[in-house]
Amino acid sequence: MAEDEIDETSKLPPDARLESLDERLDRAQRREAEKASSKVQDDPTYRVGQLVLSQLIGGPLGGGILGWLLDRWLGTAPWLMLGLLFLGFAGGMFNVIRISNNSSGAKSPEQE
Repeated sequence: MAEDEIDETSKLPPDARLESLDERLDRAQRREAEKASSKVQDDPTYRVGQLVLSQLIGGPLGGGILGWLLDRWLGTAPWLMLGLLFLGFAGGMFNVIRISNNSSGAKSPEQE
């Protein structure tokens, strides 16, 4: 903020200074809203990328946690954890392949 604006606002009576502050806050909020609306998150490829990333992380992580819990409960040491970890990875890869085939060849309902 420039020093001129600070000097102008300090000379105003308290109510006018509050109104001036409200106006500046409204302008700043409008600028931020414009910036937020133009972000990449509106891009459909961004959403597909987020879905692929969640599948690649969530599958093995979920399988590993479930396997670890079952190993502790059944006393089978690392075997169930390793098996479900790889099963989660395979499931995540299967979902990624399904997503990539679905998004590249078929039209979405919005495009029809």
